[in-house]
Amino acid sequence: MHSPLVVTLDGPAGVGKSTLARNVAGHLGIAYMDTGAMFRTIALGLKEHIDTAQRCLTLHGPALEAALHQFTFALQGNGETTTLLCNNRPVGNEIRSEEAGLMAAAVAVSPEVRTFLKAAQQALGARFSLVAEGRDMGTEVFPQAACKIFLDASPEVRAKRRFLQLQEMGSPADLPTLTAQIAQRDAQDRNRAIAPLRPAADAVIIDTSTLSLEEVFQTIFQAVQAKAPGACPQ
Repeated sequence: MHSPLVVTLDGPAGVGKSTLARNVAGHLGIAYMDTGAMFRTIALGLKEHIDTAQRCLTLHGPALEAALHQFTFALQGNGETTTLLCNNRPVGNEIRSEEAGLMAAAVAVSPEVRTFLKAAQQALGARFSLVAEGRDMGTEVFPQAACKIFLDASPEVRAKRRFLQLQEMGSPADLPTLTAQIAQRDAQDRNRAIAPLRPAADAVIIDTSTLSLEEVFQTIFQAVQAKAPGACPQ
């Protein structure tokens, strides 16, 4: 029996990972794992234990480990129809707020949280072929992945994309605030002591600043074809 195919797609907030990971997974006919959604789900579940001023968890040690083991994750479907389940319930859009994103960055610095979710993600990768989207998939969670992609773009470009996305959704948005929030997320992610955001040594790095989604998709798909040719439909 062949081992499941794992493709990792890492990069900073707002670079377009989610859309691209869904598209790539759908084209390959495999599951899409949104690891950022897993962190956001944990953050909302532990919201009362987050110090928003210091952006850190107030739970530690055995108490935090006990709280984390109340969360179980699973996947259903593939590509764009993949559903992330937490405790057998689909994770909803409540995790997509900017507040949830900032709280997720706060819990992401916790060694206990990262250890817990790393084990959960690796367990899913051992069961399913998938495209794993996140910030340390290629460096920490799946270092032996068949193909590793790292997407990047300037904070200003990413904030503008998020601004337009929120406008299309009919949600209030302020471009300077979004730019500041993304810069803050970048600082947290790139400078944290545990699993900082960086490309794996063997990752294919793609600057998406001047590329369309289709151009980035084609570049990713070509990389997957080169690394795991048997996995790609002809």
